[in-house]
Amino acid sequence: MNKMKWMVLFMSITIIFSGCASMNNTGKGAAIGGGSGAALGAILGGVIGKGKGAAIGAAIGTAVGAGTGALIGKKMDKAAAEAKQIEGAQVEQITDNNGLQAVKVTFDSGILFTTGNATLSAAAKSALSKFANNVLNQNRDMDVSIYGYTDNQGWRNSTAEQSRQKNLNLSQERAQSVASYLLSCGVSSSQIKGVDGMGESDPVASNDTAAGREQNRRVEVYMYASEQMIKDAQAASH
Repeated sequence: MNKMKWMVLFMSITIIFSGCASMNNTGKGAAIGGGSGAALGAILGGVIGKGKGAAIGAAIGTAVGAGTGALIGKKMDKAAAEAKQIEGAQVEQITDNNGLQAVKVTFDSGILFTTGNATLSAAAKSALSKFANNVLNQNRDMDVSIYGYTDNQGWRNSTAEQSRQKNLNLSQERAQSVASYLLSCGVSSSQIKGVDGMGESDPVASNDTAAGREQNRRVEVYMYASEQMIKDAQAASH
């Protein structure tokens, strides 16, 4: 990318972030959608979504207009508000690789699982049932990706490498447990685009403290605009 393109990109990001503090998702969707494109969307996603945003989003391959971004932002506002009603759910508003608003919902493994296993607790099933019925099933035009994580603690009688692999396997099992239960609550299999275990990677807090390790043991659910949702919003904005 030449110097002029980098200057335009920098100015676009500066304008977006200077205005986002006082804007809801609808307004942010319009601002981001109007100046986006795959490259800008990926960079914004990486910043706002702490690295994960650039990995989610339908591969539409074209810039998204301001009107489309505003319509999708309004839907994401509503989905985020619905998700915030679920006990044990931490909700953040992020950006996908199209520069469109998305929703990240984090469930602590302390809420979902007992230490060292991937069996959902009764409280977890109650929370996920509400999440499925009140959020996902009400927004079937949104795609979903699920990621499981662990802390970096070793396993008894295991080498460091063996522990990393066991943590990776456990994170995959936990992500799959969440996905399977959401499916049992009526969520469409076509809506869930990815179920991945990330193991010890991408910690959100220090693994040197018990409180930090608890934050790192988590399952993240991302809700973002499907290709059909983008097409429908583009049609409605014209």
